[in-house]
Amino acid sequence: MTPISASLVQKCGHCLMAAMLTAALFAGQALAAQSPEPILVFGHKNPDTDSIVGAIAAAHLLTAQGKPATAMAQGQPNPETQFVLKKFNMAMPAQLEPVTGKPVGIVDFNDAAQGPDDLNDATLVFMADHHKLGGLKTSAPLEAWLLPLGSSNTALYEMMMFYNVAIPKDLAGAMLCAILSDTLMYQSVTTTSRDKTAGAALAKIAQIKDQKALAYDLFKAKSAIEGVSARDLVLRDYKKFEMSGMAVGVGQIEVLSLSMLDGKKEGLLEAMRQIKKESNLHCILLMLTDISKQGTEMLAVSDDPSLPSTAFSSTFKDSSAWLPGVMSRKEQVIPPMEKALKK
Repeated sequence: MTPISASLVQKCGHCLMAAMLTAALFAGQALAAQSPEPILVFGHKNPDTDSIVGAIAAAHLLTAQGKPATAMAQGQPNPETQFVLKKFNMAMPAQLEPVTGKPVGIVDFNDAAQGPDDLNDATLVFMADHHKLGGLKTSAPLEAWLLPLGSSNTALYEMMMFYNVAIPKDLAGAMLCAILSDTLMYQSVTTTSRDKTAGAALAKIAQIKDQKALAYDLFKAKSAIEGVSARDLVLRDYKKFEMSGMAVGVGQIEVLSLSMLDGKKEGLLEAMRQIKKESNLHCILLMLTDISKQGTEMLAVSDDPSLPSTAFSSTFKDSSAWLPGVMSRKEQVIPPMEKALKK
């Protein structure tokens, strides 16, 4: 081969390599453009077990359908949720960052006050919940399952059955815990036959033979309050609602026995007063729910001192009243409060 022809071959080789690199670059860019941005799935602020596990379950469901999704959280796990995640070898979702302009899915809430501040600037594409409609508006159609059940994870179980999505053993165990927690081992008035059916099916997948023993371990973890400040206890399972144009906060502490809260109530009331002032609330309630006695001691601080008595048809003494049989915030506290505030 002459020097000239060798030079031409070398030059052509360089051109060919450059062309191949350019083609690969454009192909990579095209592939990236086709890859959808993961859907960020999360539950309400101050998340409970139903909210955290629900986000994990929803992300699993969406991803199995070819819609990449990532579970996120709006807060740290409470002691019960920590117990569940550890028992079933599951990682705590990362903390949610601003969602403006991003595709999102929500579980266990649909009230804007319980979501991130920029939720209305995100694109809501998915919702799985078991609460009443909270007034969210969307810019586009979405898949929304809002079912009158005791737990969001019951709804997610039914969705997985509907779409024929397999549930891994550890996820099944965590979902069962979420149902047991939200229904208080099927004792809450929110419990339905569908919750029990879902619980039995998930227990079978997770190979859990004794749901009662698991529930007891959950409630023991739920009752962990030693060393926790009064403010953190009030906010542990706390939700904010808009009722007749007024802001109302409702928290709940569930314990095996109210005796575990002896000597703590005045501190809880003082923390409630501070939170009420900081958040400009019309009223703040704290449910001290006795799982064993199946009732709630309600603490209340309100601009209208007669409001709690009117709402619950009970006499409040020193900002407190015992409400037998009251265990559910969504069915036994929110509706009577909304009714009283409309008068």
